[in-house]
Amino acid sequence: MASLAENATIAEYQKFVKDLYGISNDRHFTTSDMLANVERFLMRGLKGIRKGDREKTKFNIMISLSWSISFMNQMHVDVEEETWKRFPYLCSYCGSCPCVCKENKIEKRRSVSADESRRPKTLADFQKMFEEIYPSSKRTLEHAGIHLAEEMGELSETILSYRSVRSNVDFDNVKAEAADLMSCFFGVLNSMKLNAAKEIAFHFSNNCHECHKMPCECSFEKILTYKS
Repeated sequence: MASLAENATIAEYQKFVKDLYGISNDRHFTTSDMLANVERFLMRGLKGIRKGDREKTKFNIMISLSWSISFMNQMHVDVEEETWKRFPYLCSYCGSCPCVCKENKIEKRRSVSADESRRPKTLADFQKMFEEIYPSSKRTLEHAGIHLAEEMGELSETILSYRSVRSNVDFDNVKAEAADLMSCFFGVLNSMKLNAAKEIAFHFSNNCHECHKMPCECSFEKILTYKS
């Protein structure tokens, strides 16, 4: 039985998802298909927010997050590294912790530099970092959900741009937007007062959450029609 520990790093989570779903995803889905599945379950999670259904929101956000990690595996993006480069214990836009974008009406992105001594080690540490940069007390869950949807749209746009031009600059934009999306997943989880590491460990406590095999043996039809 394969499982993920609560003290896992983002890198360990990404490798676990690759080992679990990499083969079936590569056989069944194109990059565009993968992106559609991230969006598919993310939208279900947002519907849960709208309806006030906490369990529906939580479950679908967990599924969408795992699809986004799978998507980054297909794109060969190091999620932990890119997230830290984008958010080195500072807001990626105003360069402050906590973020002062709204209060100071920041209109231009500021450069940020990383203090490696502050780099989070585990999933839980990254969640704590994002809570300090973007305190959940300053927003509603609905606002966090809207921000997540916004970043999903921006990631989709960068993928379309990269697929059209295929330049290194466009791929760097993909990596930056992937980090922004991660920050917003943590933002929703923080607004829900959920321990991301604990929820992920529970979700993957016995191989694939659906077929309970390692690697996953869910059929394409099962994945296509899966409802949560």
